[in-house]
Amino acid sequence: MKIRLVIFDFDGTMADTRQNIVRVMQQTMRTLDLPVADDDTCASTIGLPLKACFHVIYPQLSDEEGERCAETYRRIFFANAKGWVPNLFPNVLETIQTLYSHGVMMAIASSRNSTSLRGFLQEMNLTEVVRMVVGADEVKAHKPDPEPVNVILSALKIPADECVVVGDMPVDIMMGNAAGAHTCAVTFGNASREELVACGTNYLIDDMSQLLSIVLPDYQPPKSS
Repeated sequence: MKIRLVIFDFDGTMADTRQNIVRVMQQTMRTLDLPVADDDTCASTIGLPLKACFHVIYPQLSDEEGERCAETYRRIFFANAKGWVPNLFPNVLETIQTLYSHGVMMAIASSRNSTSLRGFLQEMNLTEVVRMVVGADEVKAHKPDPEPVNVILSALKIPADECVVVGDMPVDIMMGNAAGAHTCAVTFGNASREELVACGTNYLIDDMSQLLSIVLPDYQPPKSS
């Protein structure tokens, strides 16, 4: 197996954004006089497009009301986003740098709006190493549909069997599987190990550095002096 492309999810996979997402969701609920869901309920929807998040929590919402929730979330997020850059999970940066130095292409398929996603990548100085970004606003069909992955594969001219999709939620793994790519779930995000195994991931890792043994099987980490 030769992997030439790694497609990462962002929230809960590369960066620890759970607390901020939950806080903005709950502020949105208060603003719109909706019953405020608890932290775990909010976090369980991470990975879905914004409107879908609110429809999962409040199934009775009309399409128009769901859109209003999403618009309110975006307004609150951007009003408070100045100066906030989420922390990357341990060993994410080092893993990305190693993959880049070995000629592996990297992309991101996220349910986050592309504007905030590209802003974060710029603040993190990752725009040079990430070849392509696909946000929720740039596709018609969202996770777990394979369209985000297929768009990237087509643009970069990479066969699905030379790509691995890395994510923390079942929708990420289902998306990658549906596209015919290899899939790798991380256990440090927003889903349980049991949920990730049940969705059919090919690989399960507890630390991002373990991705190197999957993508670069001959890689030997530098010996510490």
